[in-house]
Amino acid sequence: MDKCYGLLESGLNELGLSIALDKINALMAFLELMEKWNKTYNLTAIRTKEDMVILHILDSLAVLSFLQGSRVLDVGTGAGLPGVPLAIYKPEMKFVLLDSNAKKTRFVQQVVMELGLKNVHICHSRVEEYYDAEGFNCIVSRAFSSLQEMVEKTRHLMHENSLLLAMKGQKPDAELARLSMPAEIISLYVPGINAERCLVRIEKGEVYG
Repeated sequence: MDKCYGLLESGLNELGLSIALDKINALMAFLELMEKWNKTYNLTAIRTKEDMVILHILDSLAVLSFLQGSRVLDVGTGAGLPGVPLAIYKPEMKFVLLDSNAKKTRFVQQVVMELGLKNVHICHSRVEEYYDAEGFNCIVSRAFSSLQEMVEKTRHLMHENSLLLAMKGQKPDAELARLSMPAEIISLYVPGINAERCLVRIEKGEVYG
């Protein structure tokens, strides 16, 4: 068995997620594309597929259970993280993957096409300039910005039941101190990562005060 395949299957098991063949094959295809394009486009500092499995795929999927509603915005998606892995596991949800870097959105568009992800739309834009009439139930980010900046830049895309989910490493005490509303800090377990990972959860009601 391919080492990456085994690592991925083991990690999905630890996260309590489905190891259905179609999902694993989609994630493996995503990894192959990321590794191939990374050589030319410098999409990520992570170079090996084994590290990508842990630091990108499993890390992204660690927040799967915290998603809510039917429409999700991934702000600053970069190489499609966490949006692509989440969309593979949540085909019933609609995802918009947004980034201001054109070469990265071109890559993610290629991923979406090759994987046949019908529930994903790619948008090349700065988030503060992006508008969506429906708004989003859930806005997620992975190393996009500070918490206060995320709140300020996505406020116009939120509606009554929206939720902000910011993926972080160690508990961001300095960012939390500058945040103008309460936030819930949730510890995340990511198979293969010994370092601290957490999720900052902010409800819409707190943003609007």
